[in-house]
Amino acid sequence: MLNGSCLCGAVAYEADAPVERIVHCHCRTCRKTHGTAFSSVAAVSRDQFRWLRGEEVLGAIESSPGKFRRFCSKCGSHVLAERATQPLVLLRLGCLDTEVRNVPQVHIWRSDAAPWYDPKIGLPEKQEGL
Repeated sequence: MLNGSCLCGAVAYEADAPVERIVHCHCRTCRKTHGTAFSSVAAVSRDQFRWLRGEEVLGAIESSPGKFRRFCSKCGSHVLAERATQPLVLLRLGCLDTEVRNVPQVHIWRSDAAPWYDPKIGLPEKQEGL
């Protein structure tokens, strides 16, 4: 069982599904939406996904025709993306409360990657003040 929530806790969901494939998307829209170099997502079946609370406070933006990015209107956390006609929803992995140890399988839209992102740079052992 996967559990997720927004930053303020107003929105929560569960999905009776495993994380099978982790994707890092570098498209401009994902970068702008999340304010990061890429967005990490995993698809789960819509039939296995349930809102536990906060569905009434969800906001949405139609980022491309038919694709809706759903977010908490209180704290701004983007929790999922979906196309209403598709059998899958895309969970934003930063909102997962369940620990996932899977390794990402693919980076997509690398042609749109932020020029300042360098995957070869490692992080220091200890980061003070960050």
